[in-house]
Amino acid sequence: MLFNTIQYAAFFPVVFVLYWFVLRRRLRAQNAMLLVASYFFYACWDWRFVFLLAFSTLLDYFSGLRVHAARSSGAKRAWLVASVGINLGFLGVFKYFNFFAASFADLARTLGYELDPVVIDVLLPVGISFYTFHGLSYVLDIYYGRKEPTTDLVNYSLFVAFFPLLVAGPIERATHLLPQIERPRVFDRARAVDGCRQLLWGLFKKMVVADNAARLLNPVFNHHEEYQASTLAYAAVLFAFQIYGDFSGYSDIALGSARLLGIELLQNFSFPYFSRDIAEFWRRWHISLSSWFRDYVYIPLGGNRGGKWMAVRNTAVIFLVSGFWHGANWTFLAWGALHAALFMPLLLKGSNRKHMGTVAEGRWLPTLREASAMLFTFSAVTVAWVFFRARSIDHALSYLGAMADASLFTLPEQLSLRVLAAIALLLLIEWRGRADRHGLQTLGLAWPRWARWLFYYAMIFVILRYAGNTQEFIYFQF
Repeated sequence: MLFNTIQYAAFFPVVFVLYWFVLRRRLRAQNAMLLVASYFFYACWDWRFVFLLAFSTLLDYFSGLRVHAARSSGAKRAWLVASVGINLGFLGVFKYFNFFAASFADLARTLGYELDPVVIDVLLPVGISFYTFHGLSYVLDIYYGRKEPTTDLVNYSLFVAFFPLLVAGPIERATHLLPQIERPRVFDRARAVDGCRQLLWGLFKKMVVADNAARLLNPVFNHHEEYQASTLAYAAVLFAFQIYGDFSGYSDIALGSARLLGIELLQNFSFPYFSRDIAEFWRRWHISLSSWFRDYVYIPLGGNRGGKWMAVRNTAVIFLVSGFWHGANWTFLAWGALHAALFMPLLLKGSNRKHMGTVAEGRWLPTLREASAMLFTFSAVTVAWVFFRARSIDHALSYLGAMADASLFTLPEQLSLRVLAAIALLLLIEWRGRADRHGLQTLGLAWPRWARWLFYYAMIFVILRYAGNTQEFIYFQF
């Protein structure tokens, strides 16, 4: 089930009414109902993978209990290794087996041996990277003593399968979400209203910005040799806004839905395209994944405790692992390596934490220096996105090579006023709210009531009237 469908528009109100009006003040019943709703939500995509989700949940639930109960550090470590190994084993089989088999065959071919690689013909279970990381963080937190295991299987299962975050994040931590599941929740009107605003903003980003941009850029990326350089550059910029509108839009809908149920999820985006360097970009883009790798990979590897060069090594590892997490293709590794290359000069100069605050805070406009820094960062990120979107490294290099042409200075083909207006509105509203948690959080709060509601109705009209053809959320494939 997709968030931007009639099915979800019917599903969520039923959950909301049962949750707040029928099962009110009955915490265990509320959690049980949310768990059933979450499995139904997941089964609407493919019911067969419900059993894999249940197995992963039971594995980490009992692993957490065994890690906590182990009397020696060796036994504790053995349970941890078993849990992590099985989790990553499933992820490897479903997501990476064919990639490694094909890569090994390619390597053998370059050495003069012809191999016929064995491949498995199976769908990638949607959300497997997300719910696997939910479970891993839970077991690791118990191992490191940050969290006591829960003995309530329903609560733990809901932590893993909570439907707003099940298939595309944010990647939650047991230390943040489980306590919210375990305590009674009271309806908060102000929080619910803000959840509606965030949900509305997410739908605009997904349905109006991302889906309309996809319609224009897909043929350009698929047949780039037929287009002039300016159109290729235009399509690359559109993809930057497509993936942002798609993924941050999904996150806003997820966070808004959860807030309507009285649950706060981790913030996943904080206006990343207003970043002044690549380090700031990564503090604002897919925050839950970046912080997950920081806490469970970078720091256990030693972080920066061994000096500058250990920090460089561990940072490079993080970017490559992050790229590989996104997909079994060399293009994702290249995307991660490019970001590492952009990050390293900042790390070596010690300026990777230079921009910690909001750009142009307290001012309407940025300085020329700030605007130049944002434009440079966005351009670098857009070039890296070409690798993310391309079918292969050769495709990405060919695409970028074709942009180095005199036709770059002509007017792009297929300019769409609708898409440009949607992107302009996105940038305008997000710039105005760049210090908030989402674009609509405070917009209009000081206006007269009639003007505020007129604005919300106008947003709904724009979404219904100008939505593009429905595209599946990009991050479902990860």
